[in-house]
Amino acid sequence: MSSISTLLNRVSNWKTLVGLILIDVLFVAVLLKNAEEKMNAMAGKIIGPIDLTFGFNPRRTLRMIEDYGDAARDYYMSVELTIDLAYPLVYAFLFAVAITLIYRRLLGGPVRYLNVLPFIAMCFDYLENIAIVFLLKNYPEQSLTIAILCEFFKLIKWLLFGLVIFLVLYGLIKLLLNIGRK
Repeated sequence: MSSISTLLNRVSNWKTLVGLILIDVLFVAVLLKNAEEKMNAMAGKIIGPIDLTFGFNPRRTLRMIEDYGDAARDYYMSVELTIDLAYPLVYAFLFAVAITLIYRRLLGGPVRYLNVLPFIAMCFDYLENIAIVFLLKNYPEQSLTIAILCEFFKLIKWLLFGLVIFLVLYGLIKLLLNIGRK
């Protein structure tokens, strides 16, 4: 963890942040949006990706897997193994750089590894993706155990992601208040 934190401290600057924001927007506004629309069209109804659901509901996940149909399941699996393999890395670096820039003075102290938190969320995202691919690939066989693991990984991912967003927003507000006082 120390080497990742050190690397982030070295590469984090405003140019890197802006570049990562542009790449993130490309993924969210174009690649992932188009993938979801195509998946829904193939399924013949609006289902959306399991990755974006909230709450702990393994039965819903299994129902979604069934509702996709063969074509959408195959397409979703290809998205999980391509676009959604790259995207977690993009958002992890984006938020890690943002946290590094916002909290740089604190990163040497008691919150030394705060900028690594987005990568921990990324790891749970990858575990969730592995579970989704397993469920998609093995359909019509349904595994409640894998669906439960998928939901657990997704829940941890969203909790960590929420914490990361909170840290970024809190840090930005503190920075803006400090600038306003000066």
